[in-house]
Amino acid sequence: MTDGTVQIASPVGLIAAGGVMPFAVADAMVARGLTPVLFALKGVCDPAPLSRFRHHWIALGQIGRVVKLLHAEGCRDLLFIGSLIRPSLSEIRIDLGTLRELPRILGSFRGGDDHLLSGIGRIFERHGLRMLGIKDVAPELLVPEGCLTRAAPDQAAAADIAQGRAVLQALGAFDIGQAVVVIDHHVVAVEDIEGTDGLLARVARLRAQGRIRAGLKRGVLVKAPKSGQDLRFDLPTIGPATVEGAAAAGLAGIAVAAKNTLLAEPEQMLAAADRAGLFVTGVVA
Repeated sequence: MTDGTVQIASPVGLIAAGGVMPFAVADAMVARGLTPVLFALKGVCDPAPLSRFRHHWIALGQIGRVVKLLHAEGCRDLLFIGSLIRPSLSEIRIDLGTLRELPRILGSFRGGDDHLLSGIGRIFERHGLRMLGIKDVAPELLVPEGCLTRAAPDQAAAADIAQGRAVLQALGAFDIGQAVVVIDHHVVAVEDIEGTDGLLARVARLRAQGRIRAGLKRGVLVKAPKSGQDLRFDLPTIGPATVEGAAAAGLAGIAVAAKNTLLAEPEQMLAAADRAGLFVTGVVA
């Protein structure tokens, strides 16, 4: 069990996609006395750190195989973690278990990422598994409330943060993105399929083209879950690459939803922010 309100039975299944977060979560689980069993997505999950954990390789869409392995490993709880480009239906490897769930899978694809992940989660729940979130197994990996850096938001940045949060709240119902850039109370870019890194690169290009005329160290990247989002899945994440992108875009800082945003490689990220003179702050909804 953990010290939170959710009582967890070990071992815990962890469907591991790309990036460093699956292994950070697994390490945090071990520190809490839980045994993670990683189900690594072929072609997506980094193979190098896997040897430290019990693991199985799986292909996208092998629901029947995953369910059998989870039960064989004694896992009753399960979570998804890591970065993954939304697959097309042609990339799904259909086994018998997937074939039986195909109508539900097709229905899950008819919507945004949150709709898709929630739908897949419900399929696993139908097989007697309980879906967990990061808050249940590794809450220390979530951004806390308050400013984390030497630099802090000034009055102009605070106004941009409030504007960004209002925009994300309004857009949440459309399930299209978790981030927006606001400069001097003007929305200059909204996250789409290219993700946060692409969003920041777009802002940098707009500056270089003279389309954004505000001075450097103005504006904020604001990230938050979509309104109504199932917070067990696809939480916003920031890391060193986010800071590099924000600096290249000429922004003053980054504001994210406290306790609902994952912090990847926190020491490196905050050191990079301090070097660049950017603020990183967690704000409460």
